[in-house]
Amino acid sequence: MPGPTLDPTQTDQILPGKADVVVIGGGIIGVSTALFLAERGVDVVLCEKGVLGGEQSSRNWGWVRVMGRDRREIPLAIEALKIWDGLDARVGGDTGFRRSGILYIAESETDTANHAAWLKLAQAHGLDTRQIGTDETASVMLGSGRRYNGALYTPSDARAEPQKAVPAIATGARRAGARILTGCAVRGIEKSAGRISAVITEKGRIETSAVVLAGGAWSRLFCKGLDVRLPQLKVRNSVLRTSPVAGGPEGAGATATYAYRKRLDGGYTIANGGINMHALVPDSFAFFRDFQPARKAEGEAVQLGLSARSWQELFEISAVPLDRPGAFERHRILDPKPDARSALKAFRAASDALPVLRETQVRQFWAGLIDVTPDAVPVISTLDTVPGLVIATGFSGHGFGIGPGAGHLAADLVMGNTPIVNPAPFRFTRFSDGTPIEIAPPV
Repeated sequence: MPGPTLDPTQTDQILPGKADVVVIGGGIIGVSTALFLAERGVDVVLCEKGVLGGEQSSRNWGWVRVMGRDRREIPLAIEALKIWDGLDARVGGDTGFRRSGILYIAESETDTANHAAWLKLAQAHGLDTRQIGTDETASVMLGSGRRYNGALYTPSDARAEPQKAVPAIATGARRAGARILTGCAVRGIEKSAGRISAVITEKGRIETSAVVLAGGAWSRLFCKGLDVRLPQLKVRNSVLRTSPVAGGPEGAGATATYAYRKRLDGGYTIANGGINMHALVPDSFAFFRDFQPARKAEGEAVQLGLSARSWQELFEISAVPLDRPGAFERHRILDPKPDARSALKAFRAASDALPVLRETQVRQFWAGLIDVTPDAVPVISTLDTVPGLVIATGFSGHGFGIGPGAGHLAADLVMGNTPIVNPAPFRFTRFSDGTPIEIAPPV
Protein backbone atom coordinates (compact mmCIF):
# COMPACT_ATOMS: atom_id res chain seq x y z
CA MET A 1 0.00 0.00 0.00
CA PRO A 2 1.86 3.13 -1.16
CA GLY A 3 1.92 6.14 1.09
CA PRO A 4 0.92 9.65 0.04
CA THR A 5 2.72 11.24 -2.89
CA LEU A 6 5.32 13.85 -1.93
CA ASP A 7 6.36 16.89 -3.92
CA PRO A 8 9.53 16.14 -5.92
CA THR A 9 12.80 17.26 -4.36
CA GLN A 10 16.31 17.51 -5.75
CA THR A 11 19.04 16.02 -3.57
CA ASP A 12 22.81 15.61 -3.69
CA GLN A 13 24.61 12.67 -5.24
CA ILE A 14 28.20 12.85 -3.97
CA LEU A 15 29.02 11.74 -0.44
CA PRO A 16 31.29 14.34 1.19
CA GLY A 17 34.36 13.18 3.08
CA LYS A 18 33.73 15.45 6.06
CA ALA A 19 31.20 17.80 7.61
CA ASP A 20 30.77 19.90 10.73
CA VAL A 21 27.47 18.17 11.55
CA VAL A 22 25.72 15.10 10.14
CA VAL A 23 21.94 14.88 10.52
CA ILE A 24 20.51 11.37 10.42
CA GLY A 25 16.94 11.28 9.14
CA GLY A 26 15.08 13.26 6.48
CA GLY A 27 11.75 13.86 8.16
CA ILE A 28 10.51 17.28 9.23
CA ILE A 29 12.77 17.36 12.31
CA GLY A 30 15.87 16.44 10.31
CA VAL A 31 15.34 18.85 7.42
CA SER A 32 14.43 21.67 9.81
CA THR A 33 17.63 21.03 11.78
CA ALA A 34 19.63 21.11 8.55
CA LEU A 35 17.95 24.38 7.56
CA PHE A 36 18.83 26.17 10.80
CA LEU A 37 22.38 24.86 10.78
CA ALA A 38 22.97 25.83 7.15
CA GLU A 39 21.57 29.31 7.75
CA ARG A 40 24.26 29.76 10.43
CA GLY A 41 27.01 28.85 7.99
CA VAL A 42 27.51 25.35 9.41
CA ASP A 43 28.75 22.69 6.99
CA VAL A 44 25.88 20.21 7.44
CA VAL A 45 25.14 16.95 5.66
CA LEU A 46 21.80 15.15 6.02
CA CYS A 47 21.58 11.42 5.28
CA GLU A 48 18.23 9.72 4.71
CA LYS A 49 18.04 5.96 4.13
CA GLY A 50 14.90 6.22 1.99
CA VAL A 51 13.21 9.32 0.61
CA LEU A 52 12.71 12.67 2.32
CA GLY A 53 9.54 12.69 4.41
CA GLY A 54 8.71 9.15 3.38
CA GLU A 55 7.52 7.97 6.78
CA GLN A 56 5.46 9.71 9.48
CA SER A 57 6.38 13.23 8.36
CA SER A 58 4.19 12.78 5.26
CA ARG A 59 1.62 10.46 6.85
CA ASN A 60 0.40 12.58 9.78
CA TRP A 61 -2.79 14.63 9.99
CA GLY A 62 -1.21 17.96 9.04
CA TRP A 63 -2.17 19.81 12.23
CA VAL A 64 -0.03 22.73 13.44
CA ARG A 65 -1.23 23.43 16.96
CA VAL A 66 -0.47 24.72 20.40
CA MET A 67 -3.88 23.74 21.77
CA GLY A 68 -4.06 20.51 23.72
CA ARG A 69 -0.33 20.03 24.08
CA ASP A 70 1.41 18.75 27.16
CA ARG A 71 2.44 21.71 29.34
CA ARG A 72 6.10 20.89 28.64
CA GLU A 73 5.59 21.29 24.89
CA ILE A 74 3.63 24.55 24.91
CA PRO A 75 6.61 26.98 24.79
CA LEU A 76 8.22 25.08 21.90
CA ALA A 77 4.91 24.82 20.07
CA ILE A 78 4.48 28.60 20.35
CA GLU A 79 7.95 29.17 18.87
CA ALA A 80 7.25 26.63 16.13
CA LEU A 81 4.11 28.50 15.07
CA LYS A 82 6.13 31.70 14.80
CA ILE A 83 8.56 29.90 12.51
CA TRP A 84 5.75 28.43 10.40
CA ASP A 85 4.41 31.96 9.83
CA GLY A 86 7.49 32.95 7.83
CA LEU A 87 8.58 29.53 6.64
CA ASP A 88 7.35 29.72 3.04
CA ALA A 89 9.24 32.97 2.48
CA ARG A 90 12.26 31.60 4.31
CA VAL A 91 12.59 28.48 2.17
CA GLY A 92 11.18 29.90 -1.05
CA GLY A 93 8.50 27.20 -1.28
CA ASP A 94 4.95 26.23 -0.38
CA THR A 95 4.32 24.21 2.79
CA GLY A 96 0.55 24.69 2.59
CA PHE A 97 0.55 26.54 5.92
CA ARG A 98 -2.71 28.29 6.81
CA ARG A 99 -3.83 29.73 10.17
CA SER A 100 -7.37 28.38 9.91
CA GLY A 101 -8.13 27.40 13.51
CA ILE A 102 -8.60 24.10 15.33
CA LEU A 103 -11.55 22.81 17.37
CA TYR A 104 -11.58 20.21 20.14
CA ILE A 105 -15.28 19.38 20.05
CA ALA A 106 -17.15 18.61 23.28
CA GLU A 107 -19.58 15.70 23.10
CA SER A 108 -20.06 15.40 26.86
CA GLU A 109 -19.75 17.28 30.13
CA THR A 110 -16.51 15.38 30.74
CA ASP A 111 -15.08 16.81 27.52
CA THR A 112 -16.11 20.31 28.59
CA ALA A 113 -14.44 19.86 31.98
CA ASN A 114 -11.24 18.55 30.39
CA HIS A 115 -11.19 21.53 28.03
CA ALA A 116 -11.63 23.95 30.94
CA ALA A 117 -8.72 22.35 32.80
CA TRP A 118 -6.40 22.70 29.82
CA LEU A 119 -7.54 26.28 29.20
CA LYS A 120 -6.57 27.21 32.74
CA LEU A 121 -3.12 25.80 32.05
CA ALA A 122 -2.80 27.68 28.76
CA GLN A 123 -3.82 31.10 30.02
CA ALA A 124 -0.37 31.69 31.48
CA HIS A 125 1.00 31.62 27.93
CA GLY A 126 -1.30 34.32 26.56
CA LEU A 127 -2.93 32.05 23.98
CA ASP A 128 -6.12 32.98 22.14
CA THR A 129 -7.69 29.63 23.05
CA ARG A 130 -11.23 29.89 24.43
CA GLN A 131 -14.22 27.71 25.16
CA ILE A 132 -17.11 28.37 22.80
CA GLY A 133 -20.76 27.37 22.95
CA THR A 134 -23.08 25.43 20.70
CA ASP A 135 -23.86 28.24 18.24
CA GLU A 136 -20.27 29.40 17.75
CA THR A 137 -19.11 25.82 17.34
CA ALA A 138 -21.63 25.40 14.53
CA SER A 139 -20.46 28.62 12.84
CA VAL A 140 -16.79 27.61 12.97
CA MET A 141 -17.54 24.02 11.97
CA LEU A 142 -19.11 25.16 8.70
CA GLY A 143 -21.75 22.77 7.38
CA SER A 144 -22.14 20.91 10.67
CA GLY A 145 -25.17 18.67 10.84
CA ARG A 146 -25.01 18.19 14.62
CA ARG A 147 -25.46 20.40 17.63
CA TYR A 148 -22.54 19.91 20.00
CA ASN A 149 -22.13 21.01 23.62
CA GLY A 150 -19.41 23.39 22.49
CA ALA A 151 -15.69 23.21 21.85
CA LEU A 152 -12.24 24.35 22.84
CA TYR A 153 -11.19 26.66 20.02
CA THR A 154 -7.88 28.24 19.03
CA PRO A 155 -8.29 30.55 16.02
CA SER A 156 -4.52 30.99 15.61
CA ASP A 157 -3.78 27.27 15.33
CA ALA A 158 -3.13 26.10 11.83
CA ARG A 159 -2.77 23.42 9.21
CA ALA A 160 -0.09 22.57 6.64
CA GLU A 161 0.48 19.91 4.01
CA PRO A 162 2.69 17.01 5.14
CA GLN A 163 3.41 16.01 1.55
CA LYS A 164 4.65 19.51 0.71
CA ALA A 165 6.35 20.71 3.89
CA VAL A 166 9.41 18.43 4.05
CA PRO A 167 10.29 18.88 0.34
CA ALA A 168 9.94 22.66 0.67
CA ILE A 169 12.08 22.86 3.82
CA ALA A 170 14.69 20.53 2.32
CA THR A 171 14.91 22.68 -0.80
CA GLY A 172 15.40 25.75 1.37
CA ALA A 173 18.08 23.99 3.41
CA ARG A 174 20.00 23.06 0.24
CA ARG A 175 19.70 26.63 -0.99
CA ALA A 176 21.23 27.74 2.32
CA GLY A 177 24.16 25.35 1.82
CA ALA A 178 23.11 22.01 3.33
CA ARG A 179 23.96 18.84 1.45
CA ILE A 180 21.16 16.25 1.47
CA LEU A 181 21.57 12.65 0.39
CA THR A 182 18.75 10.12 0.01
CA GLY A 183 19.09 6.37 -0.32
CA CYS A 184 22.02 6.74 2.07
CA ALA A 185 21.56 4.82 5.31
CA VAL A 186 23.81 5.64 8.24
CA ARG A 187 24.89 2.32 9.74
CA GLY A 188 26.49 3.74 12.86
CA ILE A 189 28.94 6.11 14.51
CA GLU A 190 32.70 5.84 14.95
CA LYS A 191 34.31 7.26 18.08
CA SER A 192 37.86 8.28 18.89
CA ALA A 193 39.00 9.03 22.44
CA GLY A 194 35.37 8.74 23.53
CA ARG A 195 34.05 11.35 21.08
CA ILE A 196 32.35 11.09 17.71
CA SER A 197 34.87 11.04 14.88
CA ALA A 198 32.77 9.86 11.92
CA VAL A 199 29.53 8.35 10.72
CA ILE A 200 29.59 5.23 8.60
CA THR A 201 27.06 5.20 5.78
CA GLU A 202 26.31 2.54 3.21
CA LYS A 203 28.11 4.79 0.69
CA GLY A 204 31.17 5.49 2.80
CA ARG A 205 32.56 7.39 5.75
CA ILE A 206 31.94 11.04 6.71
CA GLU A 207 34.34 12.58 9.19
CA THR A 208 32.46 14.67 11.74
CA SER A 209 32.47 15.54 15.40
CA ALA A 210 28.73 16.20 15.77
CA VAL A 211 25.61 14.22 14.90
CA VAL A 212 21.89 14.93 15.23
CA LEU A 213 19.81 11.76 15.32
CA ALA A 214 16.35 12.57 13.98
CA GLY A 215 15.48 9.03 12.99
CA GLY A 216 11.84 8.92 14.09
CA ALA A 217 10.69 5.34 14.61
CA TRP A 218 14.22 4.09 13.80
CA SER A 219 15.96 6.03 16.56
CA ARG A 220 15.63 3.30 19.17
CA LEU A 221 17.42 0.74 16.95
CA PHE A 222 20.19 3.21 16.09
CA CYS A 223 20.71 4.06 19.76
CA LYS A 224 20.91 0.37 20.57
CA GLY A 225 24.01 0.19 18.40
CA LEU A 226 25.56 2.87 20.61
CA ASP A 227 24.66 1.03 23.84
CA VAL A 228 22.17 3.83 24.60
CA ARG A 229 18.85 2.74 26.11
CA LEU A 230 16.20 4.93 24.49
CA PRO A 231 12.71 3.90 25.71
CA GLN A 232 10.70 4.30 22.54
CA LEU A 233 7.99 2.21 20.90
CA LYS A 234 5.97 2.45 17.70
CA VAL A 235 2.22 2.75 17.24
CA ARG A 236 0.31 2.68 13.96
CA ASN A 237 -2.33 5.25 13.03
CA SER A 238 -4.42 4.94 9.87
CA VAL A 239 -5.64 7.84 7.76
CA LEU A 240 -7.74 8.44 4.66
CA ARG A 241 -8.12 11.36 2.30
CA THR A 242 -11.20 12.38 0.36
CA SER A 243 -11.91 14.01 -2.95
CA PRO A 244 -12.35 17.82 -3.00
CA VAL A 245 -15.65 19.27 -1.80
CA ALA A 246 -16.98 22.77 -1.15
CA GLY A 247 -18.93 24.00 1.86
CA GLY A 248 -17.05 22.38 4.74
CA PRO A 249 -14.94 23.90 7.54
CA GLU A 250 -11.64 25.53 6.63
CA GLY A 251 -9.67 24.32 9.62
CA ALA A 252 -9.37 21.14 11.64
CA GLY A 253 -11.31 19.55 14.45
CA ALA A 254 -11.67 16.39 16.46
CA THR A 255 -13.92 14.42 18.77
CA ALA A 256 -13.31 11.09 20.46
CA THR A 257 -14.43 9.27 17.29
CA TYR A 258 -13.07 11.26 14.36
CA ALA A 259 -10.69 14.03 13.32
CA TYR A 260 -10.79 16.10 10.14
CA ARG A 261 -8.46 18.57 8.46
CA LYS A 262 -9.12 20.62 5.32
CA ARG A 263 -6.48 19.93 2.69
CA LEU A 264 -4.99 22.39 0.25
CA ASP A 265 -6.47 20.33 -2.62
CA GLY A 266 -10.02 20.92 -1.27
CA GLY A 267 -10.49 17.47 0.22
CA TYR A 268 -10.18 16.33 3.83
CA THR A 269 -7.83 14.14 5.80
CA ILE A 270 -9.87 11.95 8.16
CA ALA A 271 -8.61 9.77 11.01
CA ASN A 272 -9.38 8.59 14.52
CA GLY A 273 -6.73 9.40 17.09
CA GLY A 274 -8.45 7.16 19.63
CA ILE A 275 -7.60 3.97 17.73
CA ASN A 276 -3.92 3.14 17.39
CA MET A 277 -2.21 -0.23 17.13
CA HIS A 278 1.06 -1.33 18.72
CA ALA A 279 2.60 -4.47 17.27
CA LEU A 280 4.17 -6.58 19.97
CA VAL A 281 7.93 -6.64 19.42
CA PRO A 282 10.92 -7.42 21.66
CA ASP A 283 11.03 -3.80 22.81
CA SER A 284 7.44 -4.10 24.04
CA PHE A 285 8.77 -6.33 26.80
CA ALA A 286 12.10 -4.55 27.27
CA PHE A 287 10.21 -1.29 28.03
CA PHE A 288 7.19 -2.80 29.76
CA ARG A 289 7.76 -0.95 33.03
CA ASP A 290 8.63 2.35 31.32
CA PHE A 291 5.29 2.40 29.49
CA GLN A 292 3.12 1.06 32.30
CA PRO A 293 1.80 4.54 33.34
CA ALA A 294 0.93 5.29 29.71
CA ARG A 295 -0.93 2.00 29.32
CA LYS A 296 -3.06 2.77 32.37
CA ALA A 297 -3.82 6.27 31.08
CA GLU A 298 -4.59 5.22 27.50
CA GLY A 299 -7.01 2.42 28.27
CA GLU A 300 -8.16 0.99 24.94
CA ALA A 301 -6.76 3.84 22.83
CA VAL A 302 -3.76 1.68 21.89
CA GLN A 303 -4.57 -1.87 20.85
CA LEU A 304 -1.96 -4.62 21.01
CA GLY A 305 -1.44 -7.26 18.35
CA LEU A 306 0.93 -9.07 16.05
CA SER A 307 2.00 -7.89 12.62
CA ALA A 308 4.79 -8.33 10.11
CA ARG A 309 6.88 -6.00 12.26
CA SER A 310 6.62 -8.41 15.18
CA TRP A 311 8.58 -10.99 13.24
CA GLN A 312 10.92 -8.55 11.48
CA GLU A 313 12.09 -6.97 14.71
CA LEU A 314 12.58 -10.36 16.32
CA PHE A 315 15.48 -10.86 13.91
CA GLU A 316 16.88 -7.35 14.35
CA ILE A 317 17.79 -7.60 18.03
CA SER A 318 21.51 -8.15 17.48
CA ALA A 319 23.89 -5.43 16.35
CA VAL A 320 25.29 -5.64 12.82
CA PRO A 321 28.94 -4.77 12.05
CA LEU A 322 29.27 -1.40 10.33
CA ASP A 323 30.81 -2.97 7.23
CA ARG A 324 27.64 -4.97 6.54
CA PRO A 325 24.12 -3.96 5.48
CA GLY A 326 21.53 -4.01 8.24
CA ALA A 327 17.90 -3.18 8.98
CA PHE A 328 18.25 0.44 7.84
CA GLU A 329 19.03 -0.80 4.32
CA ARG A 330 16.57 -3.69 4.30
CA HIS A 331 13.63 -1.45 5.18
CA ARG A 332 14.02 1.86 3.35
CA ILE A 333 10.51 3.12 4.15
CA LEU A 334 8.14 1.99 6.89
CA ASP A 335 4.86 1.53 5.03
CA PRO A 336 2.50 -0.40 7.32
CA LYS A 337 -0.80 -1.71 6.08
CA PRO A 338 -3.56 0.73 7.08
CA ASP A 339 -6.56 -0.30 9.12
CA ALA A 340 -9.16 0.66 6.54
CA ARG A 341 -12.00 -0.44 8.79
CA SER A 342 -11.13 2.00 11.58
CA ALA A 343 -10.47 4.82 9.09
CA LEU A 344 -13.84 4.23 7.43
CA LYS A 345 -15.52 4.18 10.84
CA ALA A 346 -14.03 7.61 11.52
CA PHE A 347 -15.14 8.77 8.07
CA ARG A 348 -18.74 7.69 8.73
CA ALA A 349 -18.73 9.49 12.09
CA ALA A 350 -17.29 12.62 10.45
CA SER A 351 -19.90 12.40 7.67
CA ASP A 352 -22.70 12.29 10.23
CA ALA A 353 -21.32 15.50 11.74
CA LEU A 354 -20.42 17.11 8.40
CA PRO A 355 -22.98 16.03 5.78
CA VAL A 356 -20.93 17.67 3.03
CA LEU A 357 -18.48 14.75 3.36
CA ARG A 358 -21.19 12.44 1.97
CA GLU A 359 -20.54 14.11 -1.38
CA THR A 360 -16.90 13.03 -1.38
CA GLN A 361 -15.15 9.84 -2.36
CA VAL A 362 -12.40 8.13 -0.41
CA ARG A 363 -9.32 8.52 -2.60
CA GLN A 364 -6.61 6.86 -0.52
CA PHE A 365 -5.78 5.07 2.72
CA TRP A 366 -2.39 5.02 4.37
CA ALA A 367 -0.81 4.34 7.76
CA GLY A 368 2.28 5.54 9.59
CA LEU A 369 4.32 4.39 12.57
CA ILE A 370 4.53 7.00 15.34
CA ASP A 371 7.62 7.13 17.57
CA VAL A 372 6.32 7.20 21.15
CA THR A 373 8.06 7.85 24.48
CA PRO A 374 6.74 6.77 27.92
CA ASP A 375 5.42 10.28 28.68
CA ALA A 376 4.47 11.18 25.07
CA VAL A 377 6.95 14.09 25.15
CA PRO A 378 9.93 14.12 22.76
CA VAL A 379 13.59 13.73 23.55
CA ILE A 380 15.57 16.71 22.24
CA SER A 381 18.79 16.37 24.12
CA THR A 382 22.53 15.97 24.27
CA LEU A 383 23.93 12.77 25.78
CA ASP A 384 26.73 12.82 28.34
CA THR A 385 27.70 9.29 27.33
CA VAL A 386 28.13 10.18 23.65
CA PRO A 387 29.69 13.66 23.42
CA GLY A 388 28.75 15.37 20.16
CA LEU A 389 25.41 13.55 19.78
CA VAL A 390 22.01 15.24 19.95
CA ILE A 391 18.87 13.10 19.85
CA ALA A 392 15.63 14.57 18.50
CA THR A 393 13.01 11.83 18.50
CA GLY A 394 9.96 10.40 20.24
CA PHE A 395 7.53 13.09 19.11
CA SER A 396 4.59 10.80 19.89
CA GLY A 397 2.35 12.01 17.08
CA HIS A 398 3.01 15.70 17.79
CA GLY A 399 6.09 16.14 15.61
CA PHE A 400 4.78 17.70 12.41
CA GLY A 401 3.42 20.92 13.91
CA ILE A 402 6.27 21.32 16.35
CA GLY A 403 8.89 20.24 13.79
CA PRO A 404 10.45 23.58 12.82
CA GLY A 405 10.77 24.56 16.48
CA ALA A 406 12.29 21.19 17.34
CA GLY A 407 14.76 21.55 14.47
CA HIS A 408 15.74 24.98 15.76
CA LEU A 409 16.28 23.58 19.27
CA ALA A 410 18.32 20.62 17.97
CA ALA A 411 20.50 23.01 15.98
CA ASP A 412 20.97 25.16 19.09
CA LEU A 413 22.04 22.18 21.18
CA VAL A 414 24.49 20.72 18.70
CA MET A 415 26.14 24.13 18.23
CA GLY A 416 26.10 25.06 21.93
CA ASN A 417 24.02 28.17 21.24
CA THR A 418 21.41 29.72 23.53
CA PRO A 419 18.38 27.44 23.04
CA ILE A 420 15.15 28.77 21.61
CA VAL A 421 13.34 27.39 24.70
CA ASN A 422 14.43 25.72 27.92
CA PRO A 423 15.46 22.20 26.84
CA ALA A 424 15.21 20.66 30.32
CA PRO A 425 11.72 19.15 29.82
CA PHE A 426 13.07 17.23 26.81
CA ARG A 427 16.23 15.90 28.44
CA PHE A 428 17.14 12.28 27.78
CA THR A 429 18.04 11.60 31.42
CA ARG A 430 14.46 12.10 32.68
CA PHE A 431 13.90 8.40 31.98
CA SER A 432 16.81 7.30 34.18
CA ASP A 433 17.33 9.96 36.89
CA GLY A 434 14.35 9.00 39.03
CA THR A 435 11.97 11.60 37.60
CA PRO A 436 8.42 10.22 37.78
CA ILE A 437 6.74 9.59 34.44
CA GLU A 438 4.23 12.40 33.99
CA ILE A 439 1.25 11.65 31.75
CA ALA A 440 -0.70 14.70 30.62
CA PRO A 441 -4.44 14.57 31.48
CA PRO A 442 -6.92 14.16 28.59
CA VAL A 443 -8.00 17.28 26.72
